[in-house]
Amino acid sequence: MDRSQKADAVAQLNAVFNEVSVVVVTRNLGMTVAQSTDLRNKMRDAGASYKVAKNRLAKLALKDTDYVGLDDMLTGPVGLAWSTDPVAAAKAAVDFAKSNDKLEIVGGSMGAVVLDEAGIKALASMPSLDELRGKLVGLINAPATKIAQVVTAPAAKVARVFGAYAAKDAA
Repeated sequence: MDRSQKADAVAQLNAVFNEVSVVVVTRNLGMTVAQSTDLRNKMRDAGASYKVAKNRLAKLALKDTDYVGLDDMLTGPVGLAWSTDPVAAAKAAVDFAKSNDKLEIVGGSMGAVVLDEAGIKALASMPSLDELRGKLVGLINAPATKIAQVVTAPAAKVARVFGAYAAKDAA
């Protein structure tokens, strides 16, 4: 990598750090290319991104962002996962680490809040933004459905009474 490529890489990472909600730092301990590809695919499916970055360049990109606290975690062979959804990157990384012992969760950050490994695992156990939206819509929709049932119930009862009288008169 020459100097201009390094400057571009730092600028791209800095732009990413200014846009995302969460960054997860992982340690890669001898993952194969197939495993790395599988991890990237799972991240992409979850709405997150994953990149193995040079530590020195990542540290330069962290400056003047909310993620400055990650500086101490960038030692050894690390990879960075990020997403705009606060749960997606953590959930994908933790799920992959459960099935692959060569990926270790080091920590991460949600803005200026630095999280350790336990914090990332706790974040991964939370429902995603789409799941929360679905639950919220369900909660909002449930009272409306119940109100509609209560309002239509008396009319249905009256109709059944009239139907019973009609059947009685016909018999």
